[in-house]
Amino acid sequence: MTDTHTNGFTTQIVHADRRGNVEHGGVHKPVHNSVQYGFERVEDLIAVFQGTAKGGFNYARQGTPTTAALEAKLTQMEQGLGSISFSTGMAAICAVFLTLLKAGDHLVASRFVFGNTNSIFGTLADLGIQVSTVDATDAAQVAAAVQPNTRMVFVETIANPGTQVADLAGIGQLCRDKGLLYVVDNTVASPYLFKPRTVGAGLVIHSLTKSIGGHGNALGGSVTDTGLFDWAGYPNIFASYRKGDAKGWGLQQIRKKGLRDMGGTLSSHAANQLATGAETLALRMDRTSATALALAQWLEQHPAVARVLYPGLPSHPQYERAREHFKAGSWLLSFELKNADDCLGLCNRLQLPIKATGLADTRTLIIPVAHTIFWEAGAEVRAGMGIADSMIRLSVGLEEADDLITDFAQALG
Repeated sequence: MTDTHTNGFTTQIVHADRRGNVEHGGVHKPVHNSVQYGFERVEDLIAVFQGTAKGGFNYARQGTPTTAALEAKLTQMEQGLGSISFSTGMAAICAVFLTLLKAGDHLVASRFVFGNTNSIFGTLADLGIQVSTVDATDAAQVAAAVQPNTRMVFVETIANPGTQVADLAGIGQLCRDKGLLYVVDNTVASPYLFKPRTVGAGLVIHSLTKSIGGHGNALGGSVTDTGLFDWAGYPNIFASYRKGDAKGWGLQQIRKKGLRDMGGTLSSHAANQLATGAETLALRMDRTSATALALAQWLEQHPAVARVLYPGLPSHPQYERAREHFKAGSWLLSFELKNADDCLGLCNRLQLPIKATGLADTRTLIIPVAHTIFWEAGAEVRAGMGIADSMIRLSVGLEEADDLITDFAQALG
């Protein structure tokens, strides 16, 4: 009798390393700190350089056995074709934009994105790449922005900090119809709550520092190819990479240009920490989502709070869409006070949330948005992104929900 049972999400992650024949029977892939990798035959080294070898390493800037083990886990989690790890999430985003777009191309992107992602749009424009930012909660607005030179559409699943949920399925259909590369930043939702391949994404980006690593102790980023995009028809693949199966062209170009040329390499030590953190991804996402929902419901009833932004609340503009796509609402929660002048005072009165930037730590983090992470963007951009002066962003951690609610009660009282 053939066993057709498929192991669950966490079971696959926690057993991934040992099933890959780890040296000496170890259950974890060890940390490989070597920069150089030698070969008995120079022909084998040449095959790695020329991309004709199946596997193999030559210089750690393009990856190590430890980063490869993490990449295998990421590919498994996103049910993709392959993955590349980077030193940070921004390195991953920049690698995608700068290796796959060129002067004269056009990018359509969500208006609701992470502040640093919004900043890189200006850099792209300076390099001759047109960028149109639109309200991606409406696929019709994305469609209206498409031009003959449009190559790519970029969105976040749950936007930081306003928690807007893009019209993920509608945009996916649009990209399929137009032959556009659909790039989805899945950092906030994580592959446990949502898999972008289900809506047709060609590439999936993560800041591994956040949901997947989850402990605030290692920076990292990644790009996963879902295998759904036809690279054979993409005009910006260099001639030297148009060899063999076209399914591998996109990742090969991103790895060669993003790691070899640009040097956005993830260290083996950080890769090991992130891979270990990934083992508890589902447990952490279940816990933080439940706590965030409880806190959001409590805040929504408080007289000092003007508005709560959380995809798990029926009052959220994309509540039904979030229910359709996501297992839960994740850890990101933002709210606005009726008295904007009390924004900083409230943060200071809270005892448990740590006043710090960053997301998806095991501890709850709090930050006033307009004064910090979106200060450089300016008032006009903040208004267009729905960021009020009194907006406070929370990254909900693993504390008990009752403890957080008690703390907010005293601070708001």
